[in-house]
Amino acid sequence: MRWSNALINTVRETPKEAETISHRLMIRAGMILKVGSGIYDFLPLGWRVIKKITNIIREEMDASGAQELLMPVLSPSELWQETGRWQLYGKEMMRLKDRHDKEWGLGPTHEEVITDIVRRQINSYKQLPVNLYQIQIKFRDEIRPRFGIMRAREFMMKDAYSFDRDEEGALKSYNNMFEAYKRICRRIGFNYRPVEADSGAIGGSSSAEFMVLADTGEETIIYCGKCEYAANVEKAAAIVEAKGGNAGEELQKVHTPDIRTVEELAAFVKMAPEDTAKTIFYIADNKFTAAMMRGDREINEIKLKNALGAPEIRLASAEEIKEKTGAPVGFAGPVGIKDKGIKLVIDNTVAVMPSMVCGGNEKDYHYTGVKRGRDFEEDMTADIARAEEGDSCPKCGGKVKAQKGIEVGHVFYLGDKYSKAMNAVFLDEQGKTKEFVMGCYGIGVTRIAAASIEQNHDENGIIWPMAIAPYEAAVVPVSIKYKEGYDYCVELYEKLKAAGVDVILDDRDISPGVKFKDADLVGFPLRVVVGEKNFKDGRVEVKMRKEKDFQLLDKDAVFERVREIVEEGKNKLKS
Repeated sequence: MRWSNALINTVRETPKEAETISHRLMIRAGMILKVGSGIYDFLPLGWRVIKKITNIIREEMDASGAQELLMPVLSPSELWQETGRWQLYGKEMMRLKDRHDKEWGLGPTHEEVITDIVRRQINSYKQLPVNLYQIQIKFRDEIRPRFGIMRAREFMMKDAYSFDRDEEGALKSYNNMFEAYKRICRRIGFNYRPVEADSGAIGGSSSAEFMVLADTGEETIIYCGKCEYAANVEKAAAIVEAKGGNAGEELQKVHTPDIRTVEELAAFVKMAPEDTAKTIFYIADNKFTAAMMRGDREINEIKLKNALGAPEIRLASAEEIKEKTGAPVGFAGPVGIKDKGIKLVIDNTVAVMPSMVCGGNEKDYHYTGVKRGRDFEEDMTADIARAEEGDSCPKCGGKVKAQKGIEVGHVFYLGDKYSKAMNAVFLDEQGKTKEFVMGCYGIGVTRIAAASIEQNHDENGIIWPMAIAPYEAAVVPVSIKYKEGYDYCVELYEKLKAAGVDVILDDRDISPGVKFKDADLVGFPLRVVVGEKNFKDGRVEVKMRKEKDFQLLDKDAVFERVREIVEEGKNKLKS
């Protein structure tokens, strides 16, 4: 491609609405254009990146034995009602009615649709196993679309679904996809980590996320420095050192005026924050619920929701807390909570506290010397704490660390969750009816592009890995008016293109400084610069984007060297 013929409009100013590095750089590099909240055009440069990502994903999925198909974006509500997810999925699903008042959903995911296909197409164990995938647009009505294409309302995703005759086969399919995702991440050039994850609205008994490590990531990964244990913060077990809980032997009500935080309370009663326990109130499955946590720790609401088996939970309002407990927010506690019909869940940290400081169920009052068993009884004990750096690893006992990451892929072992709900069955060897055992596997195509930029950039712009760069090499004549040098550039460009190198020729009649800035901003992995001074000595400048220094090569050696660098770059990521 010649730059003069390409639709590439770079921007010098940083867009005001762009919060993340990837969002800023993709707009400045002329890769995306905002249409509406969470919806973007992919301009030619951006689309080239997306196509290269999809090619890698498609190659690895095909190599794993999966078969590609295409399902409709629009699906009828009846399919989702079979599994109960029409109600469960909530406001993230974009819904509409047609002219006949029939309800439809714009697919955020396709478990119901694929299960319907398989129950109509497969009826014998002889047709199993099967793994079907698509690369397609998805819609999720995010409450706050942000970070450009990282968290958009419309996005491209690869979703795959495996169907097996039994759990053993399904776990093989799951592991097959797990390994395929590792290969995809390696080929794209990610520094990544697979982690245990919560299954969320998809459901199923186990799942793992593929997290790209980046300081700008929205999610926190908890991992062990001694063993391979890693989980996202929603799933990570909190093995917390038992400490504190020394708040006296006798129950006493203490006046604590103007106390608003755990730290203020601990200082006021002259105890440590770990001697306190906070009580947070929720509405879980329409039931009033209290959760107790040691004062120096935070509640993990995903763990709490899973412990309760509730489809949704929300924080109780100040009015609801006052009406139910008689105390304002911050002063309600567990003493006498049973008398109010409130379900009480305590964290493991609370279960081992000898005594604690808690809310006194009256404004400006707290209890000291509160003892579990004597002063209150729980309905359930569970790990509902948010894991933190320094906790113990649940596998080896080592200390865990925390790191930020960006989720780009997620694999789920579903079991018979969907096949049972939708009566998706086949006949086994004995002619008996059995439900399919399923797995599902998603990877965010457009999100991969943004995540790659978050990992690969500097103050000048993007640094694309060779495998997904919009162009692998840029040939840049310093001046198109220097005919001898320009003619060489055109010849080199044509030879590279014929040899299969994805190359762009910057044939614009503009200053070399602007050309170099644009090349760095867009992030071409390799740049060949032909200037009059060097070229008269038979030399050409070759520079890798990720390196500060350049090489001066003999002009006759440049073609082979560029081709070698490009091949090395792509093959290194495959290995």
